[in-house]
Amino acid sequence: MLKMHSRCDLACDHCYVYEHADQSWRDRPAVVSDEVLELTAKRIAEHARTHRLDTVHVVLHGGEPLLAGRDKLRLAAQNLSTALSGLCALDLRIHTNGVTLDEEFCELFAEFDIKVGVSLDGHRAANDLHRRYRNGRSSHPQVLRAIDLLNSPRHRHLFAGLLCTVDLRNDPVTVYDALAELAPPRIDFLLPHATWDEPPLRPASGTSATPYGDWLLRVHDRWTAAGRPMGVRVLDSVLRTLRGASSLTESLGLDPVELAVIETDGAIEQADSLKTAYDGAPGTGMNVTANSLDEMAVHPGIRARQQGLDGLCETCRSCPVVRSCGGGLYAHRYNSADGTGGFMNPSVYCADLAHLITGIRDREDQRTPMPQLALDDGHLDEIAAGCGGSDAVRQLARHELSVNRELLAAVWRESTHDETGTAAWETLAVLDTDAPESVDAVLAHPYLRPWAQRALRGDAKAGRIAMRGVAELAAAALLRSGRAGGVTVPTHAGVLRLPTLGALVVGEATEARVTQASGESFTVRVEEREHTVGLKSAADPAWWARHRFDLPGWAVALEDTDPWRDAHGYPVRTRLSAAAAERWQQDLAAAWQWIRRELPAYAPGLAAGLSVVTPLRESSTGADISSAARDAFGAVGIARPETPQTLACLLVHEFQHVKLGALLDLMDLYDPTCEQLFYAPWRPDPRPLEGLLQGTYAHIAVVDYWRARMRTADGTGAREAEVRFARWREQTAEAVDTLLASGALTRPGERFVRAMGETVTARLSDPVSADALTEARETAADHKQRTAAQGS
Repeated sequence: MLKMHSRCDLACDHCYVYEHADQSWRDRPAVVSDEVLELTAKRIAEHARTHRLDTVHVVLHGGEPLLAGRDKLRLAAQNLSTALSGLCALDLRIHTNGVTLDEEFCELFAEFDIKVGVSLDGHRAANDLHRRYRNGRSSHPQVLRAIDLLNSPRHRHLFAGLLCTVDLRNDPVTVYDALAELAPPRIDFLLPHATWDEPPLRPASGTSATPYGDWLLRVHDRWTAAGRPMGVRVLDSVLRTLRGASSLTESLGLDPVELAVIETDGAIEQADSLKTAYDGAPGTGMNVTANSLDEMAVHPGIRARQQGLDGLCETCRSCPVVRSCGGGLYAHRYNSADGTGGFMNPSVYCADLAHLITGIRDREDQRTPMPQLALDDGHLDEIAAGCGGSDAVRQLARHELSVNRELLAAVWRESTHDETGTAAWETLAVLDTDAPESVDAVLAHPYLRPWAQRALRGDAKAGRIAMRGVAELAAAALLRSGRAGGVTVPTHAGVLRLPTLGALVVGEATEARVTQASGESFTVRVEEREHTVGLKSAADPAWWARHRFDLPGWAVALEDTDPWRDAHGYPVRTRLSAAAAERWQQDLAAAWQWIRRELPAYAPGLAAGLSVVTPLRESSTGADISSAARDAFGAVGIARPETPQTLACLLVHEFQHVKLGALLDLMDLYDPTCEQLFYAPWRPDPRPLEGLLQGTYAHIAVVDYWRARMRTADGTGAREAEVRFARWREQTAEAVDTLLASGALTRPGERFVRAMGETVTARLSDPVSADALTEARETAADHKQRTAAQGS
């Protein structure tokens, strides 16, 4: 924490800097000097170099840091960026009251990627209890103006979140709603700083013994009912520590404190919260002019906060929720009468924290692990008819993402955690709060489920597969987020896998260190080598970037690097050459154009749910090969066919299987105990009920494809299309009747299959020539006869 200015333009009566025991601000310069900024940057850089840090987190703070002015803030950012360039990543933030934030400040912050946190205590009445100007005027309108600026499309990426101090006089739901309405990426609720010497405000006796715990639980319940739309640091920290992960705040959990505060005069101090204990409590006697951060790291005050359970009093060590509570914030334990130096006590909020933690734990125990996302009747009918619009398919995709999340949690729960896997899991958990869209993008990867299923087998290799996969997912999510940091990733078969991004050839190395360099590149340290990789660049021949094509209305990737893509029942192609990838792009563009023109009802759903095409090895006989894996939602495997029209057929055909597979994850359409086998007109062998259902549903698209081809083809092509259309519409209608007569469909299944039948029946009235109809029926009869002969 780097103090830019030691004064403030507000007079908040709960401020720990000015209104509590420590008054050292009075003797410090108002603005940090250029010399202190330069020395601070050098001290941070030498510490990062000594300990080979991947990332340094710096918060520009105060007082009110904006009072330092743009030139001083620019100098601080320049010094830090220059000192750490090529050494490690810099996560630079600023915390402000927001009252003077303007467009020019935001432009400066955008230049240096400085994330902005803003203090706001809720709606106007709540905020005005404390956060006023010296003349008593409200600061609320100015803060809302600042937040509107940060929420503008141009600056939204800078918005880090809101900080709110709890006041029991404010209704928690009203406060939460007021903050949530501003759509922050995160809210941080803070307990007001207090000690046993100066205890917090509490209601009169006879009311709740845990008012602060009650207050936060009401926030938790409102937040959960709203779908947890943003991170709430204190609540997320409780949830994380209950799962055995680390806390996101120093006020909870047993993680060691790693914070140094640099004051405007260069003094190196402990956390500002200690100012509430006694005058001089944060002091260390050190200064950047004479001392290193390594010296600060061994100061007794810092060491006391890095001992975990051993650094707590006996009451805390024996408490059942200590691993979540961690004894509370260090400053809140202070009691001048304890005879041990003041801090070997439970938190003054001990009962409140225990009530909050057990309340959240009990609520989580009662939650359904994986809520079912019900399709409404309209969406279900859309899918049953054979197509399914973009909204319906997105609902399926959201459910499949929830399934993947549950599988990932199961992998973590069932696996033995090594140090690399644990660090990666921590990164993934933090990103899930700070950049959930990046985590979702990686967890929606079609080949996550094959990996998870393999990791859950429990054999000798499963543990290594599990930890490697967690690290791969964490690294990919980090890179997609654009945030500073690094992840160590085990490699396999000479390759570093980064799901959804690509792969790096690393030779015999067993692990690689992936570090964010910028939004467009990253570095990979492999033993003594270092690669700087552009996400979309082929400049480094060791980097196999994923082939991603942005076609009009459809973004699709060719997957030729992920080892778990081998899930389609056919051999996959190895890494494509640039020329082969270009041919695929041309064919996909032409096939997509054909689908949009000739099969427009299928295009929106396909664009919403099909993100990956995995190239399969071509058949030696020239037969078309395609496949959809039941456990790889969003992907199809295809051997590149001769024409874009055939590729269009394979895409819509296989995506039918993808949609129906997701629907079967969501609801039961048939009795799974049914063991009867049924004739399938497109197979040489009888099929179980699900196989017949899948094939019938897929052939609705086949019928529509040949219907469209019949309209557009010439000569012999038109004749072939007419015969195939005539055959498949009748045989698909026959398969629908077989399904309905099976007696094994559930009530939703009957509704679904009847809707399928209506679509096919509508095609039976399309005119075809008598010759084509005859040929189609003869072909169908011959197929049925041969299938029956094989069965006998």
